[in-house]
Order: sequence, then structure tokens, then C-alpha cells
Amino acid sequence: MAGKIKIDIVSDVVCPWCTIGYKRLETAILEMGIADKIELEWQPFELNPQMPSEGENVEEHIANKYGSSPEDIKRSQEHMAEVGAELGFTFDYFDGMKIVNTRNAHILLDFAKESGKQTELKMRLVTAFFSERKDVSNRNVLLEELNHIGLNAEKALARLENDDARYEVQTKEAYWQSVGVSSVPTIIFNNKNALTGAQPVSVYKQVLSELLDQ
Repeated sequence: MAGKIKIDIVSDVVCPWCTIGYKRLETAILEMGIADKIELEWQPFELNPQMPSEGENVEEHIANKYGSSPEDIKRSQEHMAEVGAELGFTFDYFDGMKIVNTRNAHILLDFAKESGKQTELKMRLVTAFFSERKDVSNRNVLLEELNHIGLNAEKALARLENDDARYEVQTKEAYWQSVGVSSVPTIIFNNKNALTGAQPVSVYKQVLSELLDQ
């Protein structure tokens, strides 16, 4: 779109820092009053593409993947909850919480983009997972969230059965990895400048201001 800043956010539905990064970016955009100058698109990244359908306990998963101690994990979760609260988002970590497979969620985010509801669905899915203790790999949960924002659940189900749609997500993931994205969130501005991690609101404001001045 001419005259707009194109923002691609490479992220996963079950990535807490992706949610924090987006909420900070959103804060910057709203405080600057430039929502009408932004074209935002969510790009797929699966933290655990081989995750089985039954998922894995969050604490066990983090301990196995990163070598974190139970104390480290608890401190990290408490910190994320505090940061989330500052941004108006609830991280409700609980005993027995599971990391789940997100392939279907990414397929549906592509589906939602066609109706201009990609960000709306993304925020419904992260809220369902982090705030409402829902399994976002469960098709019934996914359909509930689609219905919640007024998308056609029947068409969405058909998309989940479509091999081309599944391949499209994998192709997009491979593309972003091929250009150097190895961690999320990665936020790309106008296909040139990239920021990784959840940056402070001030950093997003600085980048956006510089782009608006060009």
C-alpha cells in the first residue's frame, strides 16, 4: 500500500515474548496516532514444529530445551506476567499447562488474513492460550475462536484439510528462515529493517518516526 509502513511480524501463537512485543508495538502505534499508516501482517514461525498432538508440559519442555531450572522458569513466568499486566494482557501460567502444536493455528491465521481479520484472530488465539487455559491445537477451540470473531467455521475446517494450505505455511516459514529469522518475535519494517525480541515502546516509536520521515 502506497504511503503506508509495511510491518511483518514473524511469531508463534505460543510465544509469550511475541505477544509482549506486539502489544508494545501496538502501544507505540496508538500513542503516535498512526494506525491508518500501518499495514500489518503476521508471518508463521513454529517454535516446535514436531510437537505431538498431546503437547508437552510447559515446565518440562523449557527445562529440556533450554536447561532452565524450576526456579528460573518460575521467575521468568512471574516476570512475563508483570510485563503483560503493564500492557493490559494476562499471562496465566498454571500447573499442568502444556506447549502445543501450532500448525493449524497458522493455517487459520492465513485464512483470517483474507477477511482482514488476521490480527483479531491472532489476539484471540494468544488470549485463549495464555489467559484462558485453552488448547489452541484443539480443533473445537480453534473453531470457537473463529466463530468469536465472525469467520466462517465451515470454510476454515476445509482449509485445515487442504494440503496446499499446509504447504503454504511451511513455505512461508522456510522463506523467513532463509532470510535469517531464527528467533521470535522478529518484526520487519518495509521489508528492510528488522528488530528481534520484544523491544521497548520507545524503540518502536523511534523506528516508526524514522520511516515516516523518509
